[in-house]
This record gives sequence, structure tokens and C-alpha cells, in this order.
Amino acid sequence: MALHCPECGFVNPEGANYCQKCGAFLGRQEGTEDPTTMTYKIDETGEFQPIDIDEEVKSAGAALVIRSGGGRAGESFTIGRERMSIGREPDASVFLDDVTVSRNHALLVERQDGHYVDDLGSLNGTYVNRRRIESHLLADGDEIQIGKYRLSYLER
Repeated sequence: MALHCPECGFVNPEGANYCQKCGAFLGRQEGTEDPTTMTYKIDETGEFQPIDIDEEVKSAGAALVIRSGGGRAGESFTIGRERMSIGREPDASVFLDDVTVSRNHALLVERQDGHYVDDLGSLNGTYVNRRRIESHLLADGDEIQIGKYRLSYLER
């Protein structure tokens, strides 16, 4: 069974501990517990504010959580608006600082039947569950990849 790198997506051979492309750790060793990640928001002062993601999702209805990339694993963004921009533009609702992310990369949009992620013609594309998309209706647990960032979509 091949192992996909959680950082760059490279397919590594079975039994590998580190990615052959980027060197990221590929998984836990046998006999150890699964690691957990603290979920947080960054407050007005720039400090980490720990949050209970289940409570956030219940109150807001949906959230995006960075799972890997850029050293920001665990950072969350509640989806409380009809439209949220995702990109390298500093004013983006979900700011992703990576050269492989376009300034205006994608848009999270609420439509009648749910939340969609729409690619805005980005050079490197937007992926949902490892498939390149132009527009995709999101379901709870979907993985969105934009540049080196992997985000999980969570809804109540």
C-alpha cells in the first residue's frame, strides 16, 4: 500500500517513514497514540486562542480547519458569511501565504443546497479529496487542498 505525504502529496512506497520528496514524517510509529492537534483562532492581538471546534461548528454551522501546511495546523475559520475569499491576498477571509496560492485563488460560497468551493481560475488549481475542481458542493469531512495547505471542511 502506497503512502501519500500529508505535506506535499507525493506517493511513497509502503513502509517509508519520511517523504522521499519533501522529507515530511509520514505517520506514527506502531505502539504510539494518534497525535492530536489543538484547534485555534488568532485573536486581534495575534495570539492563539484555543477553541472547541465542535462548539464552533455547532454555533456557526460550518468551519474550515487547516490540517497541514505553513506551520498553521489547527487554525480554524468559521463560515459565517455567504462568501469567503481564499488566497494569498492579505485581505482574504482565509489568507494562505504560499507562492503556489494565487492572490484570489478560490471562493467559498453558500448556495441553496450548501457550501461550494469555486476555483477562481488559479494557476495551480483547487483540489477536493485529491481531485481538481472548478466548483464543488462540500460535504462534512471533505479535504480541500490549495497550494501546500490542506484544509478540512466540517459542518454540523
